[in-house]
Amino acid sequence: MSVQTGDEADHVYIFDTTLRDGEQCPGATMTHDEKLEVAELLDNMGVDIIEAGFPAPENQDDFHSVQEIGKRAVSAVVCALTSAKPAHIDSAAAAIKFARRGRIHTFISTSPDHMKLKLQMSPEEVFAMVVSSVQRARNLCGDVEWSAEDATRTEIDFLCRCVEAAIKAGATTINLPDTLGYATPEDYYAMFKTVRERVPNSDKVRFSVHCHDDLDMSTANSLAGVRAGARQIECTVNGIGERAGNASLESVVMAMRVRQDVLAFWTGIESTMLTRASKLVSAVTSFPVQYNKAIVGRNAFAHESGIHQDGMIKGRLYEIMTPESVGASTKSLVMGKHSGSRAMRLKLGELGYQVGDNELADIMVRFKALAARKKEVYDEDIEALVNEEIAAAHDRIKLHRLKTATDTSGEKPWADISLMIDGEQVDGFADTENGVVDAIFDAIRVAIPNDAKLELYQVHMIEAESQSKAQAEVHIRLSIDGRSVSAKVADPDTLVASAKSYLSALSKLLGKGLVVWP
Repeated sequence: MSVQTGDEADHVYIFDTTLRDGEQCPGATMTHDEKLEVAELLDNMGVDIIEAGFPAPENQDDFHSVQEIGKRAVSAVVCALTSAKPAHIDSAAAAIKFARRGRIHTFISTSPDHMKLKLQMSPEEVFAMVVSSVQRARNLCGDVEWSAEDATRTEIDFLCRCVEAAIKAGATTINLPDTLGYATPEDYYAMFKTVRERVPNSDKVRFSVHCHDDLDMSTANSLAGVRAGARQIECTVNGIGERAGNASLESVVMAMRVRQDVLAFWTGIESTMLTRASKLVSAVTSFPVQYNKAIVGRNAFAHESGIHQDGMIKGRLYEIMTPESVGASTKSLVMGKHSGSRAMRLKLGELGYQVGDNELADIMVRFKALAARKKEVYDEDIEALVNEEIAAAHDRIKLHRLKTATDTSGEKPWADISLMIDGEQVDGFADTENGVVDAIFDAIRVAIPNDAKLELYQVHMIEAESQSKAQAEVHIRLSIDGRSVSAKVADPDTLVASAKSYLSALSKLLGKGLVVWP
């Protein structure tokens, strides 16, 4: 679907924080290269502002990512989040120095509980920091956003006073977030309406919404804020984020597109790229999209009920938007062992993926191997192949060989594993009374010593006509010192999938310096 346009007064700017707030979701960390890949797609699909990270002086990974995204972004504003600390603001300014269009986004808590317990500051001290932080940021950058953290639980008089001060100090965007997902749409609408009516010069700045989904109202709250005059929505692809997540980009965009009768606003988002963005973010974070997720879920356009199927045959009576409008094709190109690269590229296009020639060649190698072992290759199998290719492209540790044995007569299950890490082969052997999967993980720890804690081990069978023909998709989450990473790998052999998924997660810990090699 082409980009929607209209009166500038009705233009809602999309502020994507997948790379910042989204990455704060436990286990959803991305590598530097993965962040660049996601940022490029967001830029291409028409996202207005990309919040690329929190480049504090102690967070050099985020600093370099924000800096590189700023250099590469063509159309989007590249935004760096910062606390109110002077050193943090200076670091944010340095990170966006090379961006064609940069923004500093500074925040401080304004609710009574947060000021007293988190900041241990009086309201007057917080007020002074609002002024000083915005002034400092504005002296370093012409585009400054200020956020009142926990705005929906802030006393309205104090909130209005802080917003007025932030505008006077030079803020160009004012964000009033529902940080804890506490508000109802009526609450959120009333807060924006009151602030915009009471604060002088409120018409000189753009107001922004940022809603969390703890009570499953983030989309409704975001749209209520827009109806009250906000013209920027802060959101994430697939709604990922802290705790229950954020308002999802795809939901707010399509709500305004489909319900123009009551939400007469427009965005610059190319909606046919929504499915592709969803799949990419799911792949790089190893966070699956729930089947019934609105807009981009596998079942979003599925109809199994006989009544619904009859209605669809007679005229799409049970769809308020088409799959094609969000980049989810209803075509079904059947793939088999004789299919070639051209057919694969068409199939990937149907599924919402775009890959380069080298990626396609690697996928074809994996596909041919899978097709030789599995008579029917389903769309879900191909999606798993692509997701594995995206993740494996950045993995330093590869599975070279795996041998296992288990015996119900009393012999301990064992695993003998050989790995390639940065071109060097390392081996490990372990036996255990806890089963062959544990033996595999123990053998990996022998080959590559580490203190990673296994937080999640989940096996999902990818759909097939019979379970004997299904692939096993293994989702693993590892953590060290409170920092979690996830990985998801599929293979017809559950044990191989388990080993590969563990190694993919271990590679992410290696990339973050939490595991040291050699």
